[in-house]
Amino acid sequence: MSEVKAGLYYTKDHEWVEKLENGNLRLGITDFAQHQLGDIVFVELPEAGAAVEAEGSIGSIESVKTVSDLFCPVGGTIAAVNGALETEPELVNGAPYGEGWMIEIEPDGAAEGLLAGLLTPEQYEAEQAD
Repeated sequence: MSEVKAGLYYTKDHEWVEKLENGNLRLGITDFAQHQLGDIVFVELPEAGAAVEAEGSIGSIESVKTVSDLFCPVGGTIAAVNGALETEPELVNGAPYGEGWMIEIEPDGAAEGLLAGLLTPEQYEAEQAD
């Protein structure tokens, strides 16, 4: 079974969201998603400062098997992008919840309300079990 970390929020599209101390949200793909994709060879992400819409596409992830869109579960402004993924996309395979994070977003509105619509770790695990 794939790793599901406590303290994060999850989407049905297999992205994770972490609320940071400064109120921003850090996003990446789950361990399950990186296993499904296989060896990741390229990650395309937006530029810092770009505005994004909730559930809109914010880039793509290319693996040896396929290309998948990356979706942002909340709207806001891109505050930071993990530049290491430009030269080391395999970080997503090795540490999807750590060095393989993708973006940080400054959310539109209060983060708590936005996060309420996402899955808890327990709910995400139950979704995978179905």
